[in-house]
Amino acid sequence: MRRLSRKLPVANIKSGLAKVSFVLFSLVFFSLLQAQVPADYYKQNCASCHTVGGGRLTGPDLKNVADRQSREWLVNWLLDPDGILKSGDPYAVKLQKEARGAVMTRSPGMTRAVAIALLDLIDEESKLEKSQFAGAQISDRPLLEEDIEEGRALFLGRKRLKNNGPACVGCHTVNSMKGLGGGRLGLNLTRAYARLEGRKGLSAWLVAPPSLMMNPIFKKYPIDEEEVLPLVAFLKNETEKDEPENATARINFLLYGIGGAVVLLVLFDLFWNNRFRGVRRPMVKESYHG
Repeated sequence: MRRLSRKLPVANIKSGLAKVSFVLFSLVFFSLLQAQVPADYYKQNCASCHTVGGGRLTGPDLKNVADRQSREWLVNWLLDPDGILKSGDPYAVKLQKEARGAVMTRSPGMTRAVAIALLDLIDEESKLEKSQFAGAQISDRPLLEEDIEEGRALFLGRKRLKNNGPACVGCHTVNSMKGLGGGRLGLNLTRAYARLEGRKGLSAWLVAPPSLMMNPIFKKYPIDEEEVLPLVAFLKNETEKDEPENATARINFLLYGIGGAVVLLVLFDLFWNNRFRGVRRPMVKESYHG
């Protein structure tokens, strides 16, 4: 008993040290996590419309945004932009006019805690000489015919993206495409250059696509900055041509889809019919004669 009583304090000390170490580790881990989450959230949900110190995109530059409005107003705006706009708030109406009618929507997963963390992040980034959210540095040189052709090859998948991302045509189309056209899962990008207000806005969208489907893919396989300019050139050319939508492509897509489904059903019938009958016939015979 004496030996046991002498060892107990040592065991207690070790247990206490382990608990303290765990608590310290947890604090460091969660502080790092909190520091990273707002940055990831900003890249996914804000970077395609806003910069911090890089100038206006679809939405305003957020550098020193805390000097323009109170913290409480900004939090409420992030939580319910539609509600504040409908209330007739003069600053919200001004923002919408400056955005040429584009309306900010509530970002997915937005909570008061996330809003505060984002504003803290923007405050810190505003103090830097150059924020990580200043936007993509895309050349402002004149766009050449070679750029358009390279962009078309990247869009159609004839030239592979450097980071092995999927080709745009898998989900998107443009009106100049013949035959079956492109994918229908995403938006028609014929007027994307105009909708996103030119080179800068479109470049930001390509570097950090905000959609729930595109973001997880291109976060892992981002479009290289050297590939952005050719894609911008191609989409600018599509906007300038502004060809009417190819209705034949949709009809062909529908007809080929129906035809393909019929062919698959016939093949399934040919391959599986004998197996089905081979099992069913003995069962029927046994029920009648057994």
